[in-house]
Amino acid sequence: MPVIHLVDDDPDVTDACQFLLETLGYSVTVWNDSEKFIQNAALHQEGVVLLDMRMPKLDGRQVHQHLREQQSTLAVIFLSGHGDIPMAVEQVKLGAVDFLQKPIDSQLLAKTLKQAQSQTTKATEGYLIQQRYDTLTPREKDICGYVLQGLINREIAEAACVSVRTVEVHRSRVMEKMAVRNLAELMGTMQAINALNE
Repeated sequence: MPVIHLVDDDPDVTDACQFLLETLGYSVTVWNDSEKFIQNAALHQEGVVLLDMRMPKLDGRQVHQHLREQQSTLAVIFLSGHGDIPMAVEQVKLGAVDFLQKPIDSQLLAKTLKQAQSQTTKATEGYLIQQRYDTLTPREKDICGYVLQGLINREIAEAACVSVRTVEVHRSRVMEKMAVRNLAELMGTMQAINALNE
């Protein structure tokens, strides 16, 4: 289960939310300073951020913008007071899962957290796949492209002007680096990368 990052400058709010979240079975990390959250939180791991809209130093919009710029895999749920709803809606349009109005309804929170968990899981998987792809050398990427076109080793060797043995070595490295066992898994992985880059 992903960790929940609770980012709110009001200790009374974080204490109450932490109690509620832990009652629901979640592991919670409390951040009463948004700058410390940005500096210290693992932004590319599975997790959900419950983010207050109004805070000193960096407000919720600035934190969300930073997460987007860093291509963070954390899913964001905004916590807002009554007057913040238009701003929260704007942030949902920019990729936040939802916004919850204070005081927080526990049933709505549980439902929204499930959506956020799904989003962060997909984002983290995509991030890890992209990280693996980025470890491929230019030649391995070329060989990968030929493999995905359905070419056999001999055809790849002719197209790339290398020996069949060289193709076999590069193909093996591609499969190892991408953590796949067969062509079908490689194709699925590459489709996931293409979906991320669209």
